[in-house]
Amino acid sequence: MHFGLTEEQEMIVSTVRRFVEEEIYPHEETVERTGDVPEDVAGRIKQKTMELGFYACNFPEEVGGAGLSHLEFALVERELGRGSMALTHFFGRPQNILMACEGEQRERYLLPAVRGERMDALAMTEPDAGSDVRGMKCMARRDGGDWVVNGTKHFISGADHADFIIVFIATGEDDTPKGPKKRITAFLVDRGTLGFEIALGYESVSHRGYKNMILRFDNCRLPDAQVLGEVDGGFAVMNEWLYATRITVAAMAVGRARRVFDYALNYAAERKQFGQQIGKFQGVSFKLADMITEIDAADWLTLSSAWRLDQGLPANREIAGAKLYASEMLARVTDEAIAVYGGMGLMNDLPLERFWRDARVERIWDGTSEIQRHIISRELLRPLGA
Repeated sequence: MHFGLTEEQEMIVSTVRRFVEEEIYPHEETVERTGDVPEDVAGRIKQKTMELGFYACNFPEEVGGAGLSHLEFALVERELGRGSMALTHFFGRPQNILMACEGEQRERYLLPAVRGERMDALAMTEPDAGSDVRGMKCMARRDGGDWVVNGTKHFISGADHADFIIVFIATGEDDTPKGPKKRITAFLVDRGTLGFEIALGYESVSHRGYKNMILRFDNCRLPDAQVLGEVDGGFAVMNEWLYATRITVAAMAVGRARRVFDYALNYAAERKQFGQQIGKFQGVSFKLADMITEIDAADWLTLSSAWRLDQGLPANREIAGAKLYASEMLARVTDEAIAVYGGMGLMNDLPLERFWRDARVERIWDGTSEIQRHIISRELLRPLGA
């Protein structure tokens, strides 16, 4: 890995950062106050993203994307992490799993998603099955050549704006020495399908305006044409296309941490107590030193895991490590930034209390910190037969 960015990669960083500062920052206060993104603002962000050529930049050129490498896409996500997720959602990064579309599915789902004509969302989590994917209770059974689906999904991000949802559903069960395990299949489910409801979810303190939704299936009939990949092949599709999404969480955590750090650094250089800048006090300056060291460490962990994917190298442990460290680093950095500001850091006159609240969910979604530790330890122990 080269320890430096190419001229083109530097241009990607500067372009996306400028976009976030000019098109995202000005609307953050409104979204935080109202909990909604105005339709005209969402449309403008989406249109300007397309004009820049960054919409669906995570897809290969052969289907109309920008064809960015994993490393370059991590750089994009890092800069987007500086802004409100409710707003950067419209920057447009469809789920890579749509590359598994075949035949007519490419024309109905993949290509319209890349062109920005249709928006997608991804649904796995259930009320009684979060990290335990094989424990899901949302079931599909065969009936007259179709699949009949019943059950519920929740915490589904982006479903409020989605035209279709990529849903993982149990389609059978196998007996194993460790007990029954569900067979999982991925389905493409259109908004408005009979028996399928998208309802407003829970009110979260993290990422206001970026809503989570509840999906309900009540005898919802889906034909085989809606199966993404193979029947009972949900895990194969998931493992091929989804595990790298943890890089996105890590990269966005790094970007947000750098924005938070800038607030703390500038405040420490300007705020005076006892006749001098507070940054001259060891209690503050050492916090700054620890914060930037942790941010840099998380940054390199994240970029190196993306680089490994580009090189075709095993990266599961490295990606889990980046997601684990970066998400937990963000929690520490936001907390220390508030400590630098003192009481003012908790006032909503500043965005620090928002960053502090937002940071908590990063350690939960796309695999909790505990799940990442499990992945890392498993990768270390399995080769030794343990």
